[in-house]
Amino acid sequence: MLSEAKHLWPVSSGAQFEIDQRFFASLRMTLQDGFVECLMTTELWNRETFVEKLRAIGVRGYHDKHPFHVTMNEGRLSPEALRGWVANRFYYQRNIPIKDAAILANCPEREVRRAWIHRILDHDGKSVKGLEGGAPATPGGTDSRELAPPSEGGIEAWLRLGEACELSRDELLENRHLLPGVRFAVDAYVNFARSQPWPIAIASSLTELFAPDLMATRLAAFEKFYRWIDPRGLDYFRRRVTQARRDSDDALAITLEYCNTPELQREAVRALEFKCDVLWSMLDAIHHAYGGLEIAAPA
Repeated sequence: MLSEAKHLWPVSSGAQFEIDQRFFASLRMTLQDGFVECLMTTELWNRETFVEKLRAIGVRGYHDKHPFHVTMNEGRLSPEALRGWVANRFYYQRNIPIKDAAILANCPEREVRRAWIHRILDHDGKSVKGLEGGAPATPGGTDSRELAPPSEGGIEAWLRLGEACELSRDELLENRHLLPGVRFAVDAYVNFARSQPWPIAIASSLTELFAPDLMATRLAAFEKFYRWIDPRGLDYFRRRVTQARRDSDDALAITLEYCNTPELQREAVRALEFKCDVLWSMLDAIHHAYGGLEIAAPA
């Protein structure tokens, strides 16, 4: 038995029972290299590395690079194409507070909820009437409704953008121009926020890191090339230049604090990639529907 078994082992020439040391040295090096590589791919990133990896996603795949956006910023969208974009983007706008409410519902951290809740009011707005049915008076006898200044919110501001583009409110609110591809992408994003761990859902919102520059560029393009639009309808873009910077700072701080394991860090990166895919897919659908309507670049 032993004499037969010895032939199962690699042996050096002239030494029947001597194990080829080179074989095992090579095997040992291979295992060591693989172990080191495994450690490198599962180690906890430091803050700078984590932020760098998140920002790199925007450099690669943020939707400002999409052909439809490039065409828009060059002033080459026809009125019909621009209205199509406004109408379809509204479906995304009206679902943002729903997405944020899903994150709040999943989050057990009180301080995070307090930091996040303003996002819902930023889009839904604040009612001048306060609570439905009337708010109780304050201890000093003043009706608390008087203390809450009205705020139209981002959804109302987008409706005014639609009106400035000659789209009626009913057209937007009833989704008359909504494309199936846009609906699918936005619904996927809301479902992602509902079903993923709350820190990962927050990480997906970090496209806001790249939004201030996009908003500033978009606002300049609209004011320069699309003068047929009532400039009062551009308030949403003006507001978001500063809001997006504030929101991205908050979201980044939460992500860095709570995505604190190698697994969560990598899930956060993938979540941001997914969100970029959502925005890109929306433009794919819009570009497919309206991409043949470009006009010559203004002189």
